Amino acid sequence: MWVPPEETDPVLLHAPTRRQAAVFGAVCPADGRLLAMSCDTFNAQTFQVFLAKLLRRRRRGCKMVVIVDNARWHHAKAISPWLYQHRHVLRLDFLPPYSPDLNPVERVWKLTRRLCTHNRYFKTLQDLTEVVQEQFTKWFQPNLTIAPIMRNYLRRHVENHETHENFGLFFVLLYEGSLSGFRVFRVFRG
Repeated sequence: MWVPPEETDPVLLHAPTRRQAAVFGAVCPADGRLLAMSCDTFNAQTFQVFLAKLLRRRRRGCKMVVIVDNARWHHAKAISPWLYQHRHVLRLDFLPPYSPDLNPVERVWKLTRRLCTHNRYFKTLQDLTEVVQEQFTKWFQPNLTIAPIMRNYLRRHVENHETHENFGLFFVLLYEGSLSGFRVFRVFRG
């Protein structure tokens, strides 16, 4: 924290709360489109609702491959029947445990924090949520902010990503995050 030299007794404002807002999201690496959904908590039911919303944006004839971390709601038995029912259009691939460096959406989340929350005080969680949702709304359409970040990731980390397009897979990066701690997960949409 930077404080002007003439300030002898600075006061730091902060919200004394541990409240948070949960956010699921997915990014299309081809054009940077972002799909986000706020919810009260992360659990199998909210994850399934988000996956259903994500499937509605799937290109016809393409299978969606969602890369996720090992959060317990990603492995929940409650969503197994739904995943089985949609196995022809949706597949979950799991990252190795404790591998945030493999998560390209971490870069998007970091950019969101930098653009929306750095050096800003929010009196309420609602104020924070509104600012972040406004940014997500801007990124709902194809954009030149996220797309280059995702293309760089694919170029460096995904071998033969052109091959996936030949098989009709359309990758999307998914994340889930809490607005208080900005915990993030990644997902590929295909």
